[in-house]
Amino acid sequence: MAKVALHWKILIGMLLGLIFGYLMLQINGGGEFIKNWINPLGIIFINLLKLIAIPLILASLIKGISDLKDISKFRNIGVRTMLIFIVTTIIAITIGLVSVNIFNPGLGISPETIEKLTSTYANDSGVTAKIAEASAQQNTAPLQFLVDMVPDNIFTALSNNKLMLQVIFFTVFLGISLLLIGEEKARPLKNIFDSLNDAILKMVDLIMKSAPIAVFALLANVVVSSGDPDLLYALLKYAGVVVFGLFLMMIFYCLVLYFSTRINPFWFLKKMIPAHVLAFSTSSSAATLPVTMKIVEEDLGVDQEVSSFVLPVGATVNMDGTSLYQGVAAVFIAQALGFPLEFSDQIMIVLTALLASIGSAAVPGAGMVMLVIVLESIGFPADKLAIGLALIFAVDRPLDMCRTIINVTGDAMVSIVVAKSVHKIDFNKTKRI
Repeated sequence: MAKVALHWKILIGMLLGLIFGYLMLQINGGGEFIKNWINPLGIIFINLLKLIAIPLILASLIKGISDLKDISKFRNIGVRTMLIFIVTTIIAITIGLVSVNIFNPGLGISPETIEKLTSTYANDSGVTAKIAEASAQQNTAPLQFLVDMVPDNIFTALSNNKLMLQVIFFTVFLGISLLLIGEEKARPLKNIFDSLNDAILKMVDLIMKSAPIAVFALLANVVVSSGDPDLLYALLKYAGVVVFGLFLMMIFYCLVLYFSTRINPFWFLKKMIPAHVLAFSTSSSAATLPVTMKIVEEDLGVDQEVSSFVLPVGATVNMDGTSLYQGVAAVFIAQALGFPLEFSDQIMIVLTALLASIGSAAVPGAGMVMLVIVLESIGFPADKLAIGLALIFAVDRPLDMCRTIINVTGDAMVSIVVAKSVHKIDFNKTKRI
């Protein structure tokens, strides 16, 4: 009997999780059973992936930089990566704004629905917490994001996945220092990180063996905690515009990949299925990072010298799916609540969403915090922020799952394009047209 590929097992687990969750909703107490006895399996899986995310960044990035031998090569990779990230983010926000202005989903929301959404979610702890967090970020100095990138204690940074930029800063600093002290002096420490990298990759293999069961648990829990179906249906047009924009962004990635590398886009998407399913299940680029790195290096042929820098940085600063959602959500809320938007306001949305995406935590729900910052940048009334977030809160989690797929795909696409530009990709592993 032929061995079933892992990505098919994960897809089967995903499908069974959705079906099981729906069936348990029909049983009295079924939702509580899933939350108490099934969902913990998914949470353990996510924790395992987060557990190895920072050690993987530390080991692979130091190995990648130290293998370059020449600091100018790292500079080329870094500059090209950041430029492409900025361009793709601007394109994503633009696609979102164009889509929402064409379909105008906010104009179809009735006052009754707005009132019901407001009464249900405006005082929700999740909404108020995100407004408070966004306000704290806005009250910082203009260059505070640069200050926040530099850790004063690396062990504190290593103990918090939200401080991934600080870990990357320290790791790049250490990797460059290893290059500068010479190969002879750097070899003992480099050997330690090389060995650590191999061990972490083996941990990824072991963790992924439980992925089908974990995905089953995570998706079943999503179904039973999805909220009021009537409210979900009321926001269907808004959700449809977001998903349509994300679909266009996926097409954009495939076109860039094809015209820049001649890699078959359908083959690329097939190889990315395990990362896509995990991104969808966990809503976290950070949790998906170990799997994304494994696929990009082993299946897509990208040299570790490139992937070890592009992917960790991308998981933190490249939020194309989330940025696209900012544009759609901001205009939708303005339309629904009768807040007029000028062309200059929409330009401000582009700029603010771009800046807000840099350093945003690669964890579930970070997009809502970014959205508050975007809304405040266009002068949206502070007393209506809770109402605005309440309008989209019901469908935020499923949309977060969808946009995380785009975030992860964008990181992988950029790593391939950068690797090709610096001749660090093995095309013998790829399927080209």
